[in-house]
Amino acid sequence: MAQATNFTGTGVAIVTPFTTKGEVDFPALTKLVEHIIKGRVEYIVVLGTTGETATLSKDEKKQVIAHIIKATKKRVPLVLGVGGNNTAELVEQLKKDDLSDFDAILSVSPYYNKPSQEGIYQHYKAIAKASPLPIILYNVPGRTASNMTAETTLRLANEFKNIIAIKEASGNIEQCMKIIKYRPDNFLIISGDDNLTLPLIASGADGVISVVANAYPKDFSDMVRFALVHDLKNAQKLHYKLMEITEQLFADGNPGGVKVVLAQKKVTGSSVRLPLVEPNDTVKAKLKKIAY
Repeated sequence: MAQATNFTGTGVAIVTPFTTKGEVDFPALTKLVEHIIKGRVEYIVVLGTTGETATLSKDEKKQVIAHIIKATKKRVPLVLGVGGNNTAELVEQLKKDDLSDFDAILSVSPYYNKPSQEGIYQHYKAIAKASPLPIILYNVPGRTASNMTAETTLRLANEFKNIIAIKEASGNIEQCMKIIKYRPDNFLIISGDDNLTLPLIASGADGVISVVANAYPKDFSDMVRFALVHDLKNAQKLHYKLMEITEQLFADGNPGGVKVVLAQKKVTGSSVRLPLVEPNDTVKAKLKKIAY
């Protein structure tokens, strides 16, 4: 079983590049993997929200997984997004799928159903019992329509040894600090908000799963490394260098913004799949002006 320390630092929620015809662009995916690894990130998250997983077919998901495994060549740990709002189906998936090339799973709190805190707890309890890999919880109430409280997170962290971390994207720093204060040993708090990463690490968090690091892997991961060793002066320089860009990357939808910058860098194209559309012209113009 992978140790939680594998996931200190910067993970990248990797995008899925598409051609202008809407097909998965595998040569661009290879190029992106190289770009990210060259930027010295600590790990890659496959089939997360930023990967537009909701619009990939089952076959495409399998192909993307296989391609990234081949392209990374075991140079960095891999985390697989395994989430949903049908608990029984997820449990079966975890029992059936070959997860041997992955080091952990990232599992989003159930969306749309709006479960109670007890429902969220029972959902993750079932996943913890079924998963052959360590589990990173994922709280993102802006997408799930329900917040996993600090109390629920801590209950899960204390009761299940294979629940090793949480990606916290609530935007609620007080909630994050409560988890940091009362967490068990070796339980990691991972920022799910790029622009809050520095203040969260300063409060005791352990890293980030980043969108921005698709485009800026070196600067973002350097910022995190500086912050983790309490070199705030250098961390702040990079944080403020990236701050306005980060705001624009999310100004009109994710991953549309980061794909625009990746296209400017000639790493991937900028195409997204419906129901997502590319950012509006105002955002594109701003990114063209400020991206580097």
